[in-house]
Amino acid sequence: MVRRSNEQRSFTRFPGVDMKALLEPEEMFDAGRLFARVTIAPGSSLAYHRHDDEMEGFYILKGTIRMSDNGTMVDLCEGDVLITPEGEAHAVFNETDEPVELIALIVSRKQGTAGTSVML
Repeated sequence: MVRRSNEQRSFTRFPGVDMKALLEPEEMFDAGRLFARVTIAPGSSLAYHRHDDEMEGFYILKGTIRMSDNGTMVDLCEGDVLITPEGEAHAVFNETDEPVELIALIVSRKQGTAGTSVML
């Protein structure tokens, strides 16, 4: 199966943060809640939130982001990975003048169950 760029579902959860679904949850046996390419506009952010019964990983494709990794601020750039294990929290900030692009993957701890992101 091939899914062309123009066939990928686009959506937004936060202002200035555009997402394209690379795979849908049912295509990941409902163990993955999100597998998406994310573009964060300059000055935009993903609010601080915790992942319950799931983990999230980010792979930075382009640009530099500032992240709160459980309250510890860290800068990440192209090629870096951030892993947020179950029960931990993070936020993402684009403090640059250029868009940031990353791949985000959220996977539930148990196949067939959906975890949740809890805004803090």
